[in-house]
Amino acid sequence: MGFSSWSDSVYHSRQNGRRARRQTAFTYDQYVRESGVVRVHEQMNPFGVTRESRDSDQHPASVAIAVIFDVTGSMDTVPRVLQTRLGALMRVLLHKGYIAHPQILFGAVGDAYCDRVPLQIGQFESGLEMDDDLGKIYLEGGGGGQVHESYELALYFCAYHTSIDCYERRGRKGYLFTIGDEHPYPVLRREHVRQYIGDVLERHIPVEQIVAEVQRQYEYFHIVPTNTSHGRNRDVQAVWKNLLGERTLFLEEETAVCETIALAIGLCEGTIFDLGRGADDLVHAGHDPHAAATAVTALTRYAAVRLPVLPDRIW
Repeated sequence: MGFSSWSDSVYHSRQNGRRARRQTAFTYDQYVRESGVVRVHEQMNPFGVTRESRDSDQHPASVAIAVIFDVTGSMDTVPRVLQTRLGALMRVLLHKGYIAHPQILFGAVGDAYCDRVPLQIGQFESGLEMDDDLGKIYLEGGGGGQVHESYELALYFCAYHTSIDCYERRGRKGYLFTIGDEHPYPVLRREHVRQYIGDVLERHIPVEQIVAEVQRQYEYFHIVPTNTSHGRNRDVQAVWKNLLGERTLFLEEETAVCETIALAIGLCEGTIFDLGRGADDLVHAGHDPHAAATAVTALTRYAAVRLPVLPDRIW
């Protein structure tokens, strides 16, 4: 729900404690592998729920940010990157003034045709609970080998099972980033929605329709890491570009995913007017200069075609 607040010092204390104990941050994934009991964590289960981003006295102008990543095959490095660089991402958003009250949801997607846990969706959080949610994700691996994953299932959830005050109360879109190196399926099958989310649909839905619906309330970007198994596949790249145009971001190294998310938000918010300024912000917030430069490259085409946005002003 996003009612707590971020603490950089507590986050780093957590990280130092894990390193000292040689403990993984992904404790649920470890539990599944040790126990052999494979199922979605109860607090990451998308069945029959709506995830909410709400304003509060502490966060009067919340902005919803959903980050949903493929955890199959070579893509299982992305959640580890997000977890280890979460503190630096929050420093950019908060201390550089990109967003005063971000509420971040983390989720994971696989293949609804063959994976045992194809959709995992956390809650929108303002504080360290977002780190907790990352720790509840099962890093399944797997995938069906057909260069498709069920991104459309995650998009359906965001379109129809999130409720965000930034849009509903103030008409301000939230942000959605999906991350993966394979195709979405061309249609969302009604039986998958029934099985994993609980809705009963009359028919299958084309992925283009779901993308259009999710864009109604989210600034939506898809990040394709190009150094993974299928990231340079021309068909994969073409499908995403047909769906999203320059909001398809080709990222040379998945280790720069946090930096790319931060810069995309800065551009949309009108907080930065050029990518050079954004790269400086990243470095000052503790990001690696090479990762900042990689993020700049990924966003160059989008920055060239987007319309200028004036920052909010109080007159």
